Amino acid sequence: MQLSLFLSMAAFAMVSSITPGPVNLITLSAAVNFGWRVALRHVWGATLGFTFLLVLLGLSVHVVLHFLPQLSLALQWAGVAFLVYLALRLASSQSQIERQQNAPAPSFLSGALLQWLNPKAWIASISGVAAFTAEGATQTLWWFALIYFVVCFLSLACWAVAGIFLSTYLRQPQYLRAFNLCMAALLLASAAYLLMS
Repeated sequence: MQLSLFLSMAAFAMVSSITPGPVNLITLSAAVNFGWRVALRHVWGATLGFTFLLVLLGLSVHVVLHFLPQLSLALQWAGVAFLVYLALRLASSQSQIERQQNAPAPSFLSGALLQWLNPKAWIASISGVAAFTAEGATQTLWWFALIYFVVCFLSLACWAVAGIFLSTYLRQPQYLRAFNLCMAALLLASAAYLLMS
């Protein structure tokens, strides 16, 4: 595999993984509310769940999109709508973090399953497969999945580390409000990016 293709795949995976999305925000929240170990379980589950989704879509997406080309556009619009909804919810959220004693901690399984319900994950998988494995080369798909696995894990781990670091500051309402507004703006920027791509 050429170095330029490797770097392009890594850059695509980084942009898709590190930008705000539902899984990133839950990872951040898990770190703030439950600590590093719980957040790390969620990170492993989300990374494996996404990689599995990517491989399955990579093996089948060309066939499906051949018969239903409008599905790609529908997924893109659904993902944009979900990101806008999430941004609005985040911008209007309470300026207070409260650890709920009875709230279940995110788990490995919930992290894996969440990726399958995440429009951003579907859009990233389909876009990546279309961009890098358009010829249907299975070997290229496996390399892409391996690269994406490493980058996805590191990106989500960064969100967990940020949650640990920010947990002290986010307990102060004025900082949490500013943080939520910044995150909402980043989600809207992600939605705009998806519309323009």
